[in-house]
Amino acid sequence: MRKEKTTGIIDQLKCQPKCLSDCDLPALHQKICACRLCDLALDRTCAVPGEGPSPTRIMLIGEAPGREEDLTGRPFVGRAGRLLDQALAQAGMGRSEVFITSIIKCRPPKNRKPKVGEIKACLPYLMAQIEILKPDVVCLMGNVAAGAVLGMNGIASLRGQILHDRFLVTYHPAAVLRNINRMGDFVSDLKKAKHQKDEDEKDRL
Repeated sequence: MRKEKTTGIIDQLKCQPKCLSDCDLPALHQKICACRLCDLALDRTCAVPGEGPSPTRIMLIGEAPGREEDLTGRPFVGRAGRLLDQALAQAGMGRSEVFITSIIKCRPPKNRKPKVGEIKACLPYLMAQIEILKPDVVCLMGNVAAGAVLGMNGIASLRGQILHDRFLVTYHPAAVLRNINRMGDFVSDLKKAKHQKDEDEKDRL
């Protein structure tokens, strides 16, 4: 049987689709919290739309909520989230300055990898978030995020690059937890995102 794959949404984003674009961010997040498009809705405690300023200059996209995120409805509040906060601080930023979300908005059972059908069900919400937030830089944290948005995998070859003008691929914070030697590269990537944001702000003056 041929394995189904995601092809990425980058081309659709270039075309500026009108997917859910009639919503403002609070209304979109209400739709996410009421979503029943895949079976992940059956066992969730809370959907996790994401949080941060709107509009935003930097958007961080992870893989999926974990146990603590499912309980609180907030992104990256567990161990990986605490590491992310530390990395942001070392890069000269705070959590309040960035918008944080995930490819899928509900926790997969036992924190397994999201299935292709689950990713496809959630991608319209992510596309709408990007349209509404209009970030200068989108940090794709991990292979799932890079694959879903760009249709590309392989952190080793993609990490640290800004692709299609605003998409920067980096490690997922959980991967940094598993190998703390990656912390320096992770912080460096976040600094690159901040530099890109600062340069874009200068261009708007």
